[in-house]
Amino acid sequence: MHLTPLHSKFLAALAFSALPLSSVKAAPSTFLPSPGFLDVSTLASNGDNNPYGVAFVPKGFPSGPLNPGDILVSNFNSSSGVQGTGTTIVAVPANGVAGNVFTFFSIPFNAPTDGGFTTALGVLKRGFVVVGNLPNTPLPDGTPQPQSGSLLFIDSTGKNIVLRYTNAIDANVNGPWDLTIDDGGNTATIFFSNVLSGTVVRLGVTVGTTSVAVTSSVEIANGYTTAPSVPALVLGPTGLAYDKSTDTLYVASTADNAIYKIPNAESRSLPVVKGTLVTSDSTHLHGPLALVLAPNGNLLTANGDAVNPPTPAGPELFSEIAEFTKQGKFLGSLSVDPNNGAAFGIAVDAPSGNNSARFAAVNDDDNSVDVLNLSF
Repeated sequence: MHLTPLHSKFLAALAFSALPLSSVKAAPSTFLPSPGFLDVSTLASNGDNNPYGVAFVPKGFPSGPLNPGDILVSNFNSSSGVQGTGTTIVAVPANGVAGNVFTFFSIPFNAPTDGGFTTALGVLKRGFVVVGNLPNTPLPDGTPQPQSGSLLFIDSTGKNIVLRYTNAIDANVNGPWDLTIDDGGNTATIFFSNVLSGTVVRLGVTVGTTSVAVTSSVEIANGYTTAPSVPALVLGPTGLAYDKSTDTLYVASTADNAIYKIPNAESRSLPVVKGTLVTSDSTHLHGPLALVLAPNGNLLTANGDAVNPPTPAGPELFSEIAEFTKQGKFLGSLSVDPNNGAAFGIAVDAPSGNNSARFAAVNDDDNSVDVLNLSF
């Protein structure tokens, strides 16, 4: 796997995730790879594939089928290979035993609400998993119906849906495509992007031991470009990363090939149009999808290559994860696969008070997730 020159210490360590396991060795860096590198299949027991979302199970999550540190991956396709028909969430144990990967959750395909699990995947620490749906209707590989999709809130056993949050309940639900959570335990704020309407929505939720209730729903941004896409089914606002210290939400808008920021994200009552531009770097952005904040405070985004794709002979590689400062300065990148369109969901787990972090990136070209343990 060929890597671009890396100028960021964080991505310098992450570069090892693109190497074969036997090649992973410690190197002088602020973040040092340690034993525990994973590269495991995310194929579900029913054959679902095309992993989109990835999330770590947080500290405090009640033990059961899942445990803190486990990794969840949502599948967008069914075994047929048709986009928007996957209905499974796969769990990768934190101990790194690939043979123990299991299907945590599965439901029947039921358009226009259930099916096509998106990058909108998160975990509430009191014991619930949240996943977005965008069913592909009409089949095969058709354009999703407007006002379709849902957010499913699943209990810690993976057996029960405690809340199916649809457009029939809230008109703000229109193709949930990605999400991020500010988790306060008994209450939480969930930001999610809608790929069909080009909007970003803030949900306030209360979280009990056996139930989740939505207490507020506010559209906080709109105007992001949306468009149908053969390789990606549909394009629109995708990755979200929340900086609680400044109450700022960052948005990776795939079709706009740009990253924006929304100020006062948890307090605003009126939407902004896209927000303030952070970067539209046409050299290093290639249809940004997932977006997270790294422990060093920078933004990591996965390039999906459906917009402004790199050229095979150019300096940029396919399926890159790019790092930018929050001011939009490009720092470095790595390629997770030599083919285009393989990078999608990414996640970082950096427990408070623990000088370690884990980085996970799905590869939807070979249906796997790469995970690297780091120390700093």
